Amino acid sequence: MMVTIRDVAREARVSVASVSRALNGHAHVTEQTRARIVEVAQRLRYVPHGAARSLIMRRTHTIGALLPDLHGEFYSELLCGIDRAARARGLHLLVSSSLGGRTEAAAALRAMAGRVDGMLILSAHVDAAFLRANLSATTPAVLLNSAKSRDYPVVAIDNLGGTRAMVRHLVGLGHRDIAMIAGPVENFDAQQREQGFRTEMAASANVASPLVVRGDFTEETGYAAGCELARRKPLPQAIFAANDMMAVGCLSALADAGLRVPHDIALVGFDDIPLARYLTPPLTTVRQQIIELGRTGLEQLVSSIEKIAAPVRTQTLDCEVVVRASCGAMQHKVEKHSKTNNR
Repeated sequence: MMVTIRDVAREARVSVASVSRALNGHAHVTEQTRARIVEVAQRLRYVPHGAARSLIMRRTHTIGALLPDLHGEFYSELLCGIDRAARARGLHLLVSSSLGGRTEAAAALRAMAGRVDGMLILSAHVDAAFLRANLSATTPAVLLNSAKSRDYPVVAIDNLGGTRAMVRHLVGLGHRDIAMIAGPVENFDAQQREQGFRTEMAASANVASPLVVRGDFTEETGYAAGCELARRKPLPQAIFAANDMMAVGCLSALADAGLRVPHDIALVGFDDIPLARYLTPPLTTVRQQIIELGRTGLEQLVSSIEKIAAPVRTQTLDCEVVVRASCGAMQHKVEKHSKTNNR
């Protein structure tokens, strides 16, 4: 039979209220009484009832995370950062995806209602109006890699700066004819990276209308785009894939077309997923701090939940250009382009 708080109180010869105060760290218990209660609780193997405790404290000690997808190295790294930070604070995660679009995102938010203390949200389908319609006004939320919001804190990476730094790097190697495999139109990261690419191509390469082929951040669309670009005459000097997974697919397509990277064509990506350094050749890419993005988002959400401090409305994490062999520069180096920007 499960041991209850009343069993602990009876064995320790104190009231139920005293047991609750002692085990929850309240000050109105003498150290001698607290020690006796803790000893009894451990001896009886008492485990506090989570649901009852949540009702009393109005906290579930659970954080919800809504992501576009749960497949792939980016989301694995992001969840790792969130989970590590949550565990350090005694919190648990409830995770769902919005892969099916706005309807599925709305269903996921409503399913988590009352089960979580706050939400971390990375979704192309979510904006302030959507959250007002589907998320309780009393549930704190932090948006990841989203446009600025007047209603919710945002933690994002510097997509624009990272992309422009990579274009400058390619131009510095002598490449002018650079094609981009862009991400999905509705995705904020993809929008920012394409904007940064077009802006820097005009500024550094004097190319007003660079070649852009559309993908959706998957290996399959990277492969299809790579096949299309490999057939072009003349061949682009370099390809900038808007994420590493598309770069992986593109690399395979170029190999199937008999093209050598970087001898015949340079290839770079964005994200610096763990796989990037183990490709042949190793992939030059923009390193975004994926684990740090998850950790920072979780910490920002905890601050909102506990009202520790006024939330930072927009927190931007910097990126790094990581130079490996796929761009034609054989030396390994890291070029920082900006500092973290909090405002």
